[in-house]
Amino acid sequence: MPIHKSYTLPMLRVFKNGFRYAFAGLALAWTKGINFKIQTLSAFIVLVGAWRLHFSPVEFMILLLTISLVLAAETFNTALEELCDKFQPTHDPHIKRIKDLSAAAVLITAIGALGVGTVLTISHL
Repeated sequence: MPIHKSYTLPMLRVFKNGFRYAFAGLALAWTKGINFKIQTLSAFIVLVGAWRLHFSPVEFMILLLTISLVLAAETFNTALEELCDKFQPTHDPHIKRIKDLSAAAVLITAIGALGVGTVLTISHL
């Protein structure tokens, strides 16, 4: 069954807007905090090192997946902190626990990524 033109134009607008919002969020993650910049720089260094060590395509995919998980966790952490600060700008022990748990999620993914990177690198040394 052919797709009617009246359906495709609004769908393309929604699709385009989704990307625009996502890139705006990515820019915000970059400008909002130093951690995202440090993690991105670390990812770049790791990928250059992997290239120099002649990682296989599968090993590169594993690295890219772990890097993306860390950056996504950091972005969720930043979003959650923004949300908490919006609704509770003053100190609150519940908000502190929420922020601590969110930061712990980033730490867990970063430790996991470090483990993956270490195992992959050791096999090339």
